[in-house]
This record gives sequence, structure tokens and C-alpha cells, in this order.
Amino acid sequence: MTRKNLGRATLAALPFVLALIVGLVVHLTVQDRLPDRLAVHFDAGGSADRYMGITAYLLYGLGTLLVLGSLWAVFAVNGKLYGRGRSWLIGGGFALAAFLGYLLITVLLVNVDAPEGGPADGFPLWHVAVAVGAGAVAWPIGALLSRLAPAPEGPDDGDGGGAIRERIALADGEVAGWARGIGAWWAPLAVLALLAAAVAVGRDLSWFAGAPLAVLALVIGTFCRPHVTVDRRGLTVSGLLPKPRLRVPLERMAGADSRRVNALAEYGGWGYRVRPDRSGVITRSGEAIVVSLTSGREFAVTVDDSATGAALLNTLLDRQRAGR
Repeated sequence: MTRKNLGRATLAALPFVLALIVGLVVHLTVQDRLPDRLAVHFDAGGSADRYMGITAYLLYGLGTLLVLGSLWAVFAVNGKLYGRGRSWLIGGGFALAAFLGYLLITVLLVNVDAPEGGPADGFPLWHVAVAVGAGAVAWPIGALLSRLAPAPEGPDDGDGGGAIRERIALADGEVAGWARGIGAWWAPLAVLALLAAAVAVGRDLSWFAGAPLAVLALVIGTFCRPHVTVDRRGLTVSGLLPKPRLRVPLERMAGADSRRVNALAEYGGWGYRVRPDRSGVITRSGEAIVVSLTSGREFAVTVDDSATGAALLNTLLDRQRAGR
């Protein structure tokens, strides 16, 4: 690992390591005053309704912080985030670590000198509000500290208009089209997870509360297998159903290129992404059709054989400009 990557990973994991250390110090300070079984879950009234052994609780809580810290470090190194994306990653890590760390430590403290049946005073719900406040305070601190870490080089912005864009030779009057499916392996998993969450929320709370999750699962399900089409109408991205769909007409295009994109660095994640200077349907990092719009923005869609799709778009643009 290079020195720059080590710096990024260290800063990303730092809040989780700090929360882990504070948690261990608190445990060592009060361990002689804790019951054998800790109250670890509380109902809406703050009364204990679930218990766990001290060792199991430490493994669960500290293990969670270790796993999250490792994930944040991996994202910081491999995600190649820059600008606002880097600030959001580090700030979000500080906020999450502060939120979880406060709750994990508070559970230990409310169990101090508690009888086996659980804390006499229960778990006052204002602790949750304080945890949220701790996260809100930690977020800007992390965002500010993110400026200290070495910034990765910005993503390749493509050839723009300076390079010669590829074309496909078509005879006068010849009609051509191009279509490809996009394999989004994570979309079916996301649908299943959302449906499971909808059922769980519906059973435990109310079906009204679980309905939005079910609707979201349905929307994502329609885009489990996005389809990209290039023809005289422009670039179209559609799902299993005719609508919703995204279409960029030729009239809005300045040109098209095929290049590799980084989902995290350039678009901040996966799915339909909107950024200040670009938008797109991003299912993975890799090759994509990147359309330069007349507005100065970019629209991208990750798809295999993107060079053919981009070349056909440029040919169709030439035809339109020539009035053919």
C-alpha cells in the first residue's frame, strides 16, 4: 500500500477505531459493576426486553465497529473518491461511528449496578436523540479532516471534443440501431432485501409502514435488467416495463464517447445518479457510453460494447446535422 493510500485508509477508519478504544476503556472502568447479562434491547417505553452476555455484547459491538472501519478504509482506497464524494465518505464515517459508539457505550453505562432484570431506570429514549446529535456534530468534523488526506487524481473526463470520435460507416438511406442489456447483479438482491424488510416492518409495526419499502422494491425490480438502445431517436434506457424510461434525444447531444467510468468517484454510487455536472445509469465501474450534452453536462450509461453504441450515436448525429 502506498503512503497516500495508507493516509486515506487511516483517516477513513479513524472514527471507528476511536469509538472502539473509548468503548473498551469504558468497559474496563465499569466491568466490576456490570451484571452477567446485559440489557441490550429496549421497547418503546425504554424497558429492557432482550439480554446478552457481556462477552457476546463486546464481540458484537466492537466487531461491528471493526467491520465498518475496514469497509470505510477499503472504500477510501479503492473508491478513488474526490471532491464532495470524499468529503461525504469521511464525514459519513465520523457520523456513523459517533452514533453507534454513543449507543454502544450508553448501553454499558445504563447497566452499571443494574439488577439481573435490567436497569431500574430502563433506557431513556433521549439517548437516541443525543446519539443523532453526536453524529450531526461529527459529520462536519470528518468532512473538514477529509481535506488533510491525500486526494486521488480526478477521474478521466474523457476525450471531450478535442479527439476524433469514432463513427460507423452507413450508406445513404441505410437504417441502423444498436441495443444491449445491462446485467446489474445487485438489483435482484436489493429487491429481495427490500421485500424482506417490507414484510418484517409490516408484521412488527404495520403494513402501512412497510408499504413504501414494497413500492421501492417494485420500482427497482422494473430496472433489474435495464436495456440500452441507440437509434434515430437518440439514447434510451428502459426497464422491464415501457415506463419509466430515460431518453436523451439527438437534439440534446454534442457527441458521444466510449470510456471507463468509476461508479464511486464520478457518480457517488450505483443506480440512477445525478451529480452537479453529470448524470447517468451506473450499474458498475467499467466501460460506458458517455454523451456530451449541448448544455455542457454529461450523461453516461455503463454497458458492454459501448464503443459501438457511441460510434453509432456520432454517425446519427452527423446525419441529423447534415439534414439527412
